[in-house]
Amino acid sequence: MIRAFAKLHEEKVFKDPVHRYIHVRDQLIWDLIGTSEFQRLRRIRQLGTTYVTFHGAEHSRFNHSLGVYEITRRMTENFKGRSYWNEDDRLLALSAALLHDVGHGPFSHSFEKVFQTDHEEWTRAIILGNTEVNSVLRQVDETFPRAVADVIEKTTTNKLVSSMISSQIDADRMDYLLRDAYYTGVSYGQFDMERIMRVMRPTSEQMVVKQSGMHAVEDYIMSRYQMYWQVYFHPVTRSSEVVLSKIFHRVKELKQSGYTFKQPPNHFYPFFNEKRTLRDYLRLDESIVHYYFQIWQEENDRILRDLCVRFLNRRLFKFVEFHPKQRMNDWLELKQLFAEAGLDPAYYLVMDSSSDLPYDVYRPGEEERLPIHLLMPNGELKELSQQSDVVEAISGKKRTDHKLYYPEDMLLESNGEAKTKHRIQEILHKQ
Repeated sequence: MIRAFAKLHEEKVFKDPVHRYIHVRDQLIWDLIGTSEFQRLRRIRQLGTTYVTFHGAEHSRFNHSLGVYEITRRMTENFKGRSYWNEDDRLLALSAALLHDVGHGPFSHSFEKVFQTDHEEWTRAIILGNTEVNSVLRQVDETFPRAVADVIEKTTTNKLVSSMISSQIDADRMDYLLRDAYYTGVSYGQFDMERIMRVMRPTSEQMVVKQSGMHAVEDYIMSRYQMYWQVYFHPVTRSSEVVLSKIFHRVKELKQSGYTFKQPPNHFYPFFNEKRTLRDYLRLDESIVHYYFQIWQEENDRILRDLCVRFLNRRLFKFVEFHPKQRMNDWLELKQLFAEAGLDPAYYLVMDSSSDLPYDVYRPGEEERLPIHLLMPNGELKELSQQSDVVEAISGKKRTDHKLYYPEDMLLESNGEAKTKHRIQEILHKQ
């Protein structure tokens, strides 16, 4: 038998705090887990800087990826023998589930914004490039890597498999909600996944949920809503991300201005000139980034030194509610006052906005979305918000939160005139 289609002589099992056990029976999946690109995910946290707020949030993208694989594996078991499910798609679904996050970098979203990288593009590069992952996938056949990449990118014609990995109710979301809730110690992300799994059914276009499982889906959507506002958008976590992104910005600016570092940031150089290769990208993980943050605490540049000390020792920026469009004059005045107080507003006065759409449906003329459909007893499909008053109440409603971050300690210690500092406080705390 071709190795890619072989079963392991003995099932491999990962003990998991969320799913109890993660089962691996396929040689292909076991080989993918053993690749250097997948093992790298052990060194990248799932929740970025959230650990500074919720100290248990140290889990990795390796944990999460295994969890998404396990949920998808259970889906394929439940779908076996049902209409619309093709058993030949099983390895495709499992491989895409396992590899969907393989392109994430250190502190993913903050890093991406500063250095204009895209983890989805890197995921595709890892799957299709000269990598161990690609070599393993090609054991199925030469077209299999592209088929996996297309599922993850949602460019595949196999819409059912794509919806298992990426839709408004999929293996990815179900795992990260349960896993992130477990590791942060909150109860918001809990929902009855077992019930949802039992009532999921395959169709030609997507997974659907039997109408009898509607209340479990309502619970799932509300859990997602609560997790975003109580955990993912927590203002202390956002403050740590603000400081982190400013470190990256400062290093980039210093390099472009010809600054001589005590310890050259060799791992970052390819990202300063945008000539990065896949090898450059794979060399970066959070242990490498933390190493540079440690040594940059001794740099001559005052701003870089201060920001690194803040990040590593959790001396974060304070924040106030501040809507930029409603207070544009205050924003402009604050930038001038900060400069007068000796604080560079580009690094010490930061506007940050967070927004989330808990559930949305497709409306003509807008970007196509894949809504959740309920399978009615008569076989008809109904969009979820048409049947659920709870979901209808929040459907399409985007909530946005605006905050202004600043180093209160530096304001108090600055050599600026008392009048300037008083005016800054007056604006910051205006009702």
